[in-house]
Amino acid sequence: MAVTEDTTNAGGIGARMLRKEDGKLVTGESKFIDDIHVPGELWMGMVRSTMAHARITSIDTSAAASMPGVHSVLTGAQLADMDLWAAPLPCAWPVTDDMANPPHWPVVPEVVHHVGDIVAVVLADSRYQAADAVEQVIVEYESLPAVASIEQAIADTNLAHTDLSTNKAYTWAIAPDPEGTQAAFDAAAHKVSCRFVQQRLIPAAMEPRGVLAVPSPMGGDITLYSATQVPHILKVMMAATTGIPENMIRVVAPSVGGGFGAKLNINPDESLALVLAHRLGRAVRWTETRSEAAGSTHQGRGQIQHVELASDANGKLTAIRVKIDADMGAYMMLITPGTPLLGSFLYHGVYETPKFSFTCEGWFTNRTPTDAYRGAGRPEASYAIERAMDMLSYEVGIDPIEIRRRNYINGGEPFEMWENPAGIFFDSGHYTPTLDRALEMADVAGLRAEQQARRDAGSSKQLGIGLCTYVEICGLAPSRALGGLKYAAGGWEHSTVRLLPTGKVEVVSGSTPHGQGHETSWSQIIATKMGISPDDVTVLHSDTAKSPLGLDTYGSRSLAVGGVAISMAADKVIEKARLIAAHQFEAAPEDVEFTDGSFSVAGSPSKSVHIQELGFAAFSAHDLPDGMEPNLQEQVSFDPPNFAFPFGTHVAVVEVDEDTGGVELIGYFAVDDCGNQVNPMIVEGQVHGGVVQGAAQALYEIAVYDDDANITNPSLMDYLVPSAAEMPSIVTDSTCTPSTTNPLGVKGVGEAGTIGSAAAVINAVVDALRPHGITDMKMPATPMRVRRAIEAANGGAS
Repeated sequence: MAVTEDTTNAGGIGARMLRKEDGKLVTGESKFIDDIHVPGELWMGMVRSTMAHARITSIDTSAAASMPGVHSVLTGAQLADMDLWAAPLPCAWPVTDDMANPPHWPVVPEVVHHVGDIVAVVLADSRYQAADAVEQVIVEYESLPAVASIEQAIADTNLAHTDLSTNKAYTWAIAPDPEGTQAAFDAAAHKVSCRFVQQRLIPAAMEPRGVLAVPSPMGGDITLYSATQVPHILKVMMAATTGIPENMIRVVAPSVGGGFGAKLNINPDESLALVLAHRLGRAVRWTETRSEAAGSTHQGRGQIQHVELASDANGKLTAIRVKIDADMGAYMMLITPGTPLLGSFLYHGVYETPKFSFTCEGWFTNRTPTDAYRGAGRPEASYAIERAMDMLSYEVGIDPIEIRRRNYINGGEPFEMWENPAGIFFDSGHYTPTLDRALEMADVAGLRAEQQARRDAGSSKQLGIGLCTYVEICGLAPSRALGGLKYAAGGWEHSTVRLLPTGKVEVVSGSTPHGQGHETSWSQIIATKMGISPDDVTVLHSDTAKSPLGLDTYGSRSLAVGGVAISMAADKVIEKARLIAAHQFEAAPEDVEFTDGSFSVAGSPSKSVHIQELGFAAFSAHDLPDGMEPNLQEQVSFDPPNFAFPFGTHVAVVEVDEDTGGVELIGYFAVDDCGNQVNPMIVEGQVHGGVVQGAAQALYEIAVYDDDANITNPSLMDYLVPSAAEMPSIVTDSTCTPSTTNPLGVKGVGEAGTIGSAAAVINAVVDALRPHGITDMKMPATPMRVRRAIEAANGGAS
């Protein structure tokens, strides 16, 4: 059932409670990596390859090593001789048994495979001395042919890894009935065939990545501070690849300034800092520069999508066939090969189709590795089907809104546990209300009238209205399903809830925040469950010493898995407290009721005790029921039975200047359904941020590589990240279709805005340009691209 929004300002589930985290952030009390300092620390400076594919012939470190403050300069060959690693950097998702996975060492000993590959590391007393010394290291290379694009990788003329026989890394497919799919295309009244490009994106979190490894003065243990989304996974992977025992490694993620997937990897710098600090007995650190990030942090997207739709004469889908060519980059990082597959089950979107086929081929290039970036596979899937549905509407000759209504799952009526053609079950859905509300909010009828008026008047500033009705898969669980997909980790999440002797509550969360508001939301869950003030709740997280069990934050899983674990642990605390209250009342436990934080005997409400009063009783253990252990502390590892499937409708409104090609996003309306909401204000903030990142892909952002696989726009001078000035006021609303796969009825929302916005914006751009006969526009829709498309459509006339 739906949870009603808390309008009493009590701070429970549904309240628009201000974030508890923000006070520390705005006063500067929060500590990020660069705020932490250790006496005697050494700074790493990375000597990075300036070539995309080459053999190292010599490295002269003499000048650098003699510079003031330089402790040492170590090459990849020297580090290999020091036997610091038990294994290369890990890939946790070998999607097929025969997947190619060339070794990825933190420092390259012989052959570099992308610009930014580390070839040597400088250790110095300050970051500036390290940076100066890096400039003095002379590296000689023997150039090798570089694979600079997916198309070149497919051609196999040059090899990204010369020790492999092909650039193809794997082929992965869902094709339950290929013959039936082909028959549906053969019999179709209407068919569309589309080719879309998902350009590479450079994640640009507010805080760059950084790491600080601090060895203990004695005992051999070591603490790794990292700007990471995944401290628990990082700990396990560091132990597995360095040979340092897992119980000797503590990982702490201090305040983390955004992640968006770019901080969920196991990176060379983290491994280097750990092994060098462990070997030298001194703290070792590194912080990424903004332009360095283009080669040191993985990039997002990077696909060519081939999408085919078949329908009957009325536009009802009969088959969907998708082929993806995905750019792995130079190496397989933690979930590189699986990232394109995270959308594989969703390329039919919110639409019913009898036949479905999906194939993905992964390809190595000599470019920065790719991996998860906000949405991770699902924005790509949403873009493909939503652009294709617009193109099908043109083919059939009906409105883009109508083509969607005709194809909604279950005819647009509510459903639970619907099996999609790829064989997974959508937990719940009801797509018509989000569409109707978005159309109403945007006043699409009024916009169409204005659009026609501009066209009739011959205006050079054309209005475009774009639509996206999306569904996503989130939660990244259950573990059994992930195992079936060959993903190494599980999908569970852990939580501990303690009622302390003073009546305060301590929550230990395995889910780790980097801006999502966990401390606030978890406090609200406890407030509702236990009938206490959220101010009486403290949340511990992001430190494997304080929170030893967990699987961290990514894939919109925190609330749907971690939050549910907290709720369930609170339920267990309440049930134990009920036994203590019953013992004090001399009543049977089944006769004791729990309401608004207080226990009372049924029929005798005057005889009551608040749960917070029982904390000390459980701690002192002077009068507990026979056989009961002292203290009120319970833990839960929750492994959901299914994924969660949020959905929504987004409407974008753009103005296109036909004279200049300029595109301005002048209106954006988002109606999202993430089930029950713990804090609607946080939900709105997540949607706003996601919308901006998706719109940025549609209009501004692209990592540009030249023919030699050099990235030509690594800094924010050339890589266009939009600011508030480029964005309209984003209008949001929501519907509520609770999830059926967890007791809170919640779904994820952290990636929803990104999943819906790119397609909505490009659909709007194309809608504005349709009088010119333009039916597609590559991302990003820059002024040059738009203007050239208009000129080409008009036969070259300006």
